[in-house]
Amino acid sequence: MRKTPGGKTVYGASVGVLMLETRFPRIPGDIGNALSWPFPVQYRVVRGATPDNVVRGDPRSRLEDFIAAGRDLAEMGCDGIATNCGFLALLQREMAAELRVPVATSALMQVPMVQATLPPDRRVAILTISKETLGPAHLAAAGVPADTPVIGTDEGREFTRAVLGDEAEIDFAACRADLLDAAATLTARHPETGAIVLECTNMVPYAADIRRQSGLPVYSIHSFLIWFQAGLMPHRFPGDLDDPRG
Repeated sequence: MRKTPGGKTVYGASVGVLMLETRFPRIPGDIGNALSWPFPVQYRVVRGATPDNVVRGDPRSRLEDFIAAGRDLAEMGCDGIATNCGFLALLQREMAAELRVPVATSALMQVPMVQATLPPDRRVAILTISKETLGPAHLAAAGVPADTPVIGTDEGREFTRAVLGDEAEIDFAACRADLLDAAATLTARHPETGAIVLECTNMVPYAADIRRQSGLPVYSIHSFLIWFQAGLMPHRFPGDLDDPRG
């Protein structure tokens, strides 16, 4: 009889997601809605880390809290750890070193890979929840060139205010309008844009609308973590043909 080795508490959920402490509603597509994923995920809340103090403050002051929560997920059985805010790219190097499993802190980490797919006269551009505070340190931590075009939803009607203010109710139609307006501004100001990366994990529900409006590829935390999980748990294919020609 062949025995199967163990070592984990939870199996089959290879991606662990570190969540900010929030109360705002999360529709499908949002990283914090488990129905967004075609595979199981595990979650941990980092208490005291909020959208406001991570995006408008310095998340490095909470590094140990993120490491502790990430370690808990890894010990539970996660083979890779992600976070739910693109601004947490500032913690990428330290978290990867401490957790000893692959770490994907930010959708911005896709920018160099996406840029490599584009023609030489086209560039990746970024949509962010806060252009005011997405600075050179965030871009550098994610491997993003400092001159990458960035447009925010800061001046919109709903999205930035409601998410960063952690409001108990959100008008998602108004959020969609904010994202489409920002994307239109981006492509008008930067006609060389060949693809868009969404910094904020709450922007994913609007990615298809942005793609339809702009005609450009749109990448997000959703595309990033589907790629991430595919390496942590590769699909196993059958070793023979089920439809041989007789």
